[in-house]
Amino acid sequence: MTTAIAFLIVLSVLIFVHEFGHFIMARFMGVRVLTFSFGFGPRIWGVKKGDTDYCLSLFPLGGFVKLFGDNPEDEISKEEEKWSFTHKPVWRRALIVLAGPAFNLIFAWFVFFLLLATVGNPVHLSEIGDVNPGSPAQLAGIQKDDMVISINDKKINEWEEMSKIIKSDGRTGALKVTVKRGSETINFVVQPKIQKIKNLFGEEVDSPALGITSKGAVKIEKINPFNAFSVSIKKFIELVDITIQGFVKLFQGVIPLSTLGGPVLIAQLAGKQIQYGLISFVSFIAVLSINLGVLNLLPIPILDGGHLVFYMIEAIRGKALSLKQMELAQKVGMAILGLLMIIVFYNDIARLIGILPPLTPP
Repeated sequence: MTTAIAFLIVLSVLIFVHEFGHFIMARFMGVRVLTFSFGFGPRIWGVKKGDTDYCLSLFPLGGFVKLFGDNPEDEISKEEEKWSFTHKPVWRRALIVLAGPAFNLIFAWFVFFLLLATVGNPVHLSEIGDVNPGSPAQLAGIQKDDMVISINDKKINEWEEMSKIIKSDGRTGALKVTVKRGSETINFVVQPKIQKIKNLFGEEVDSPALGITSKGAVKIEKINPFNAFSVSIKKFIELVDITIQGFVKLFQGVIPLSTLGGPVLIAQLAGKQIQYGLISFVSFIAVLSINLGVLNLLPIPILDGGHLVFYMIEAIRGKALSLKQMELAQKVGMAILGLLMIIVFYNDIARLIGILPPLTPP
């Protein structure tokens, strides 16, 4: 039950944010909004205010905004053309379409900012959990529970900083590693070993390593709103970059299709995150919002990115594609998304019955 509720909350928030983006931009651009629906299928409840029907539909796995004149074949009177989506300049239509994924991205950043400003910044301390036998760190004398405070005289505040310095400086020679052990400060000279490791996308890369692992200790640093703003921007950009790289690696075949997941996987992860606490759950929603925003910007017909490509072509050539051309493109887009849905549902079911191994939750 907890998993089902968490899944519905995640889905509701992501859909609302996305469709609200289309809705608010359409209103701003002077387009009449006929329907703002959460869910698909038959209308089960709603309130009509002005020209807009705000409603709930039977199937909650989705949502949509219905705009006046969004079908080029609709007959629109001369008096009502000013409210019609189709009769708006191409740049206005593009902004309305772009607003959906843009709001997903803005929402994710705002969540990060809010958490950083109110809760604080979680920092993984540079405290060593384990030292691998025979590793460069062990040979140099580094021990478990040592706290790394600097490398090559560069101050270390968190584990991620340390990893970056080892990867950058460790290729050119030995490292001066300074640790705190109890009340002592001790210096070591460590020669990193170049070894093959798997990166975030499962690719094997050569990387300098000391043979140490994190103890996993986390400290929450309180930061002011100004610092929270800059840190949230940095975190947001990093996650968008990782998401884009993920899609590229997927199309390149680096990331196997078997790692994709659909509603079942999202529900499982949502249920797991809500058990970790509200902060983890809200952060999970923000990360999914980034994925949804980037996904919708892909240049696939039927997605927002596909429509933006249509508008770009229209702006360049001075006229829109014909209905036949757009219908053909939409069919191609539907075929691509249909195939993708088959893959993710197969993966979900295969994991449930043990054909595929379960993915490790974040």
